[in-house]
Amino acid sequence: MPTLSQDLKFRGLVHQVSDPELLPMLDRGELSAYAGFDPSAPSLHVGNLLGILTLRRLQEAGNRSILLAGGGTGLVGDPGGRSDERSQLSKDEVASNVEAVRSQLGRFLELSGGPGRPAALLLDNSAWLASVGYLDFLRDVGKRFTVNQMVAKESVKSRLDRPDQGISYTEFSYMLLQAYDFLHLYDELGCRLQLGGSDQWGNITMGIELIRKSRGAEAYALTWPLLLRADGSKYGKSVEGAVWLDPQMSSPYALYQSFIRVPDDVVGAQLRQLTFLSHDEIGELDEETSERPERRAAQRALARAVCVLVHGEAETARAERAARSLFSEEIAALDATLLAEVLADAPSTAIARSELDGSGADLLEVLVRTGLVASKSAARTVLDQGGVYVSNRRRLPDQARLTGDDVLAGAYVVLRRGQKDYHVLCLA
Repeated sequence: MPTLSQDLKFRGLVHQVSDPELLPMLDRGELSAYAGFDPSAPSLHVGNLLGILTLRRLQEAGNRSILLAGGGTGLVGDPGGRSDERSQLSKDEVASNVEAVRSQLGRFLELSGGPGRPAALLLDNSAWLASVGYLDFLRDVGKRFTVNQMVAKESVKSRLDRPDQGISYTEFSYMLLQAYDFLHLYDELGCRLQLGGSDQWGNITMGIELIRKSRGAEAYALTWPLLLRADGSKYGKSVEGAVWLDPQMSSPYALYQSFIRVPDDVVGAQLRQLTFLSHDEIGELDEETSERPERRAAQRALARAVCVLVHGEAETARAERAARSLFSEEIAALDATLLAEVLADAPSTAIARSELDGSGADLLEVLVRTGLVASKSAARTVLDQGGVYVSNRRRLPDQARLTGDDVLAGAYVVLRRGQKDYHVLCLA
């Protein structure tokens, strides 16, 4: 059984540590650690899972984990990873988002604890930041840092290098608030470790320095590499196509499919970072990807594991069934909502509902119209060879008409040529 530090290294979750003695301390279950979560949207996204699951790994090894919702810092906005100023949310918007985020965070760790597992804590930093006096903050925190230090931080420097954007005093001060969070958690809960993505290193080390200067004590930092897409961009709420943990914002099927589509050169890293599969299981999936990539066994294991963590077994089974249905007769049993999701990325053509009345539409002509074949003669050849499917049922040569009986959920007809080429008729 690997130690926590061995497991974190195997999973690629150790990017930077402030002290080499930190990992042995985590192995011994000696620390309280926290990570912060930004409430700038009404849901967390899959990129946040990296921090949530790392805290869970720490908790399972006997450390105390603290999930911190940024109800206070969310009113200011973290400039990290941004090329421009964040849109400022109202207090009501932030408070609403915090409630949603807290509800999601509480599902992933044991808030009541267990044998050898201290209870995780779920906190909101507005509980203390909202009552901090401005003058006291300047004297007790601002006085500990120079502007030179703050300007040198990458989150600030990258903005100053772009005079067309710049950075407001509000966002410039964000790192001081984050440092104060660390100090507060140290004072109140003995928290000595802050976790975060690699882009948070500068902010986290500010907190370490504040604790050292204010209390003469040692605190620690650990960062992990950012969770990246295949194109090198990070998963996040500001990225087009963000995948949310709220099922109303990204359905379980959409989350499942986002991981099914992960490329082979990324899937191994994500299996390590986002699942609790054993080292041996991941090694076997690595080998399967190398030797039989067309089976996409690693992608299916990744999609299943993440979907179960976020949405549970029942919704995952439903998403798996929907994924299978695109090329099976199960498609006829999907409800209208799920069917619309399954077909969302398919090429489509609008067709008048009246074309299917009476004797129906000429299937060969429709196959040409959709581009699945080049001509009616080619369509006849494919049909005679048994390569035409309507709503995933093989069509026989004497069944060359489309009628209302072929319609799914009252709105769609799915045409398929062979095993891969498909097209959706949307009834208008």
